[in-house]
Amino acid sequence: MGDEEKRNRAITARRQHLKSVMLQIAATELEKEESRREAEKQNYLSEHCPPLHIPGSMSEVQELCKQLHAKIDAAEEEKYDMEVKVQKSSKELEDMNQKLFDLRGKFKRPPLRRVRMSADAMLKALLGSKHKVCMDLRANLKQVKKEDTEKERDLRDVGDWRKNIEEKSGMEGRKKMFESES
Repeated sequence: MGDEEKRNRAITARRQHLKSVMLQIAATELEKEESRREAEKQNYLSEHCPPLHIPGSMSEVQELCKQLHAKIDAAEEEKYDMEVKVQKSSKELEDMNQKLFDLRGKFKRPPLRRVRMSADAMLKALLGSKHKVCMDLRANLKQVKKEDTEKERDLRDVGDWRKNIEEKSGMEGRKKMFESES
């Protein structure tokens, strides 16, 4: 058992060491990824957004505003064109999916609603108005007469329970009880 425990501890220690090494490598990779993203962001901003030089005179400021508005308009047009392309491609995808379902023979089933309908109306809808089928289930039932059983008669004839107990109390009542049973 001693060798087995040492071996298990060694395996556990090795796993912990490997895990810590993997976490260190992952942390350095995350730092590299973050620095790479930051560098890409800086490059993009330096390309697309040159530093702003604010001119001194009013006419130069107006000219700068006109240029900025022209750039904004161009960006908005590009954004609108991209949105239209996305909408068009999504519509094409939906059409292609619908054609695919049609070719396979599988159709999307619409959500079904619960309809309250009597059995007669359902048979009429299924079979058409030509067939006259009556589904009155109660008409086919037989009338059953209730027969009085001896137990029910006894229960009705018992009457007031207090009188019954007074009659059976004492030795005479017990004698009556045994006589009535036999």
